[in-house]
Amino acid sequence: ARHATSKIATLDDLEGVLTLGFRGEALASIASVARVSIVSRQAASPHALRIAAEGAAAGAPEPAAHATGTTVEVADLYFNTPARRKFLKSEATEFAHCQDMVERAALARCDVAFSLKHNGRVVQHLPRAELKRRIETLLGAECAAAMRAVDEAGGGEGAIRLRGHVAGPSFSRASRDLQYVFVNGRFVRDKLLAHALREAYRDVMHGDRHPAYVLYLDIDPRAVDVNVHPSKIEVRFRDGRAVHQFVYHAVAKGLSASAGNSAAGAAGAAPVLDDAGALRPRPALGLAASGGNYQPSLGIAQPRADYGAFFAAARAGAQAAG
Repeated sequence: ARHATSKIATLDDLEGVLTLGFRGEALASIASVARVSIVSRQAASPHALRIAAEGAAAGAPEPAAHATGTTVEVADLYFNTPARRKFLKSEATEFAHCQDMVERAALARCDVAFSLKHNGRVVQHLPRAELKRRIETLLGAECAAAMRAVDEAGGGEGAIRLRGHVAGPSFSRASRDLQYVFVNGRFVRDKLLAHALREAYRDVMHGDRHPAYVLYLDIDPRAVDVNVHPSKIEVRFRDGRAVHQFVYHAVAKGLSASAGNSAAGAAGAAPVLDDAGALRPRPALGLAASGGNYQPSLGIAQPRADYGAFFAAARAGAQAAG
């Protein structure tokens, strides 16, 4: 087949994919407009195999020398489609995009070393390191010094967990360039998560300033759809309201603890979403909200049982629909 994958064997695999590699059709598309070679060797194999493709015409696999692992090389992009090549930006701009991708991957996997070369020169080398150390290398020492750890879990049975680091209000930016969120190890730009994080900082940061954070949301893969955007940079949650509330309270708790304030004073009442996904006004502090859909402010992350009910209801609804 022109494009295929070995990651999906059953329907259950389709709903629970946690790997991040090339989608089969993406690799085939790249090979159709570039000169591509793949060299790979398994640990138990006596030698590696190499396969090359030029303009989608693939050659036969042949033995090659290579250490355990895989190397994918893409050269002469758009060599056979000059009309598309002219839409590329300047060399500096395109390299900046490449560097952004490497830095996102480096923050996603601190246990992996990364080396970025440009025009034969090593521009960036990142050895394996603790997350705080990698944040210091990529985001700067001042940002790393302002970071505070966040680690909250809810829902029971590992249903949802938010971990990582958030910068206190003493460190802010004029842009959102130091905001990184990963869902099950994948970098995303999600409006729901961005809103929850913005609201968590609402009472401690001026409106025209932006916080810095590196956060990892681990969630049951069946509760999130990563196939809503071609580049998979957007996701859709099965129960967005529960995820929004959980992220808001987890970060608000971390910020209030880092600021030394009482948790109740910093967390306030969480903004909530109605059943249609629209934002509803925040109830006044200290007052119990009416209407049943509001959750009163607890000052800290909601009890795990609350999120367990959210996700149990979502799973029951999905099973009933199926």
